[in-house]
Amino acid sequence: MAGELATTNLLLGIMAAVSVLEGLVIIGVAIGGFMAYKKVMEVVNGIEARQVAPAMVKVNAILEDVRAVSAKVKDETERVDYAIHSTMDRIDNTADRVRSNVRAKTSRFVGLIRGLRVAIEGMLHSEART
Repeated sequence: MAGELATTNLLLGIMAAVSVLEGLVIIGVAIGGFMAYKKVMEVVNGIEARQVAPAMVKVNAILEDVRAVSAKVKDETERVDYAIHSTMDRIDNTADRVRSNVRAKTSRFVGLIRGLRVAIEGMLHSEART
């Protein structure tokens, strides 16, 4: 029985040593991972400072230009729309005045023609009765 106990103690000691080694390896991997993360973040920050920041400045400048052009186009569109509507209103008013002037000047002539027609019809009907 003493031999079995010595074997069991030896195996437990080996397992304890392996567990300690595994713990040390895990701690080493964690430290290595943290160091790699730190270096990657430094690289990312460097790329951001060298590449992304200047690009963002250019993009913001372009967006400001687009906003300015859009505002100008909107203002010009409103101005042209107002001009078209006011021109259409003036054309409608002119057409109404022309129409009323033509009616006023032609109404006498139309009345004369209608009177002549009634007179001619009256004469034709009176001749047809005799």
